Amino acid sequence: MSNGDFGLFKATRKAMDKVMKELKDDKVTVIGVYGMGGVGKTTMVKHVAAESCKNGTFNHVIMAVVSQSPNFERIQRTLLVELLAPGFELPESGRASRLYKEIMRKNNILIILDDIWEFIDLSTIGIPSPDRLKKQNSKLLLTSRRLHVCNSMSQKSIRLDILSEQDSWSLFVKKTKRSFEFPNFDNVARKVARECRGLPIALIAVARALGDKDMEEWQKAAQQLEKSQIANPDHEEDAFKCIKLSYDYLKDEDYKSCFLLCCLFPEDYDIPIEDLFQYSIGKGLFRDTDTMYEARGIAHSVIKHLKDSSLLLEGEFSGHSGECVKMHDVVRDTAMRIAKCEDGHGFLVKAGCGLNHWSCRSHEGYSAISLMENKIRRLPEELVGPKLQILLLQDNTDLNEIPETFFPSPNELRLLDLSKTIISSLPQSFSLLINLQALYLDFCDELIDISVLGKLKKLEILSMRNYPGGELSREIGNLTNLRILEFSGAWIRALNYT
Repeated sequence: MSNGDFGLFKATRKAMDKVMKELKDDKVTVIGVYGMGGVGKTTMVKHVAAESCKNGTFNHVIMAVVSQSPNFERIQRTLLVELLAPGFELPESGRASRLYKEIMRKNNILIILDDIWEFIDLSTIGIPSPDRLKKQNSKLLLTSRRLHVCNSMSQKSIRLDILSEQDSWSLFVKKTKRSFEFPNFDNVARKVARECRGLPIALIAVARALGDKDMEEWQKAAQQLEKSQIANPDHEEDAFKCIKLSYDYLKDEDYKSCFLLCCLFPEDYDIPIEDLFQYSIGKGLFRDTDTMYEARGIAHSVIKHLKDSSLLLEGEFSGHSGECVKMHDVVRDTAMRIAKCEDGHGFLVKAGCGLNHWSCRSHEGYSAISLMENKIRRLPEELVGPKLQILLLQDNTDLNEIPETFFPSPNELRLLDLSKTIISSLPQSFSLLINLQALYLDFCDELIDISVLGKLKKLEILSMRNYPGGELSREIGNLTNLRILEFSGAWIRALNYT
């Protein structure tokens, strides 16, 4: 939902006016906004921020997403980047005290913490107390799905309600980009819109999925949504059933698989499109092409379609990997549930959760495991996962060894990411990765021995940016199926499938 839609909706405008009023009240320093997932809290507070700067209420706005599994380091970095002048180097330690000092150095700051699930001691992040903020004419705006969280952390709690039936229909028609000229068609479309229960994220997803479909498809969708509602009377299921419908209408399995890959990244993560493309190739998608150039073009078309379907959002950051996309947290929750229940898609995702230990229990039911951006130091002695195709361990910066027995037998693993770890060698059991198609060893600053790589005959993607060993070993010449090789920042591409 864009900022331009806000003028249409009474419920949103009413809540926004209340927030603006509290932001101008000298007696109130911390305000909380609560409401269902997908109701538009994030969009609303961004609109509040823009309007507050425009009318001079605040000079600066800084915003970070907290999420269900808070990563305090990432929150601090996000806020510091928005506070510090370009060119300032972010501190590696003492971020909380530095953030505190930077906030207290300025006046009239609006700090927004989005998507809080549980009470948080704000001092652990580095945010000054309400009394301190008040002295600087600064304020804190929070959002949460839970009223009790807002009540425990703020002085005023404001509810963002779902849309009225009239406003829901207005948004729905706008996003379908069509008219319903026949009475029967109009009746079916209104029935579908009502099943979205006033949730903007659900209304948009369903409207985009059905916009160009015929009457028969609309009728089937209405029946499907109605059955889901009967089976799951819980109001929290409303967003899931609508986003699941949008997923079901994706064109083919490559579209669906590419979408599900996105939930392997941490919540609110800027996913580089190039990384998503390479992961897709590693998983075996986009094979109906003659060259990697064509495959990349198809991947970009798929990602554009996912964005047009409101299943992916534009990312907020562009770095060395180029453009990024993001997943709304409600859409990500849905993707996780789909991955869990569909045959062959079981995912274990504990990305960015601050884990320092990986349980050695069996992972027989999973086709993908994502433990990226944690603090894991040691791996289990043996990985039991006969169906496992994807293993993501990047950004576990204290991980220094892969046990020789970690891969106990030939397996189905196709994609492995060990980037930004401090492993020094690859064990000989790597030769058992007979189906591995994509391997990432970027910024592994201690890695020296990579001789076993020559045995990975099916490898198509090998990325070793910042490889400290200097020259690649002669064994790399045995990788006759390589299509993408990135080494110390230089791209080498073999464009033809062979």
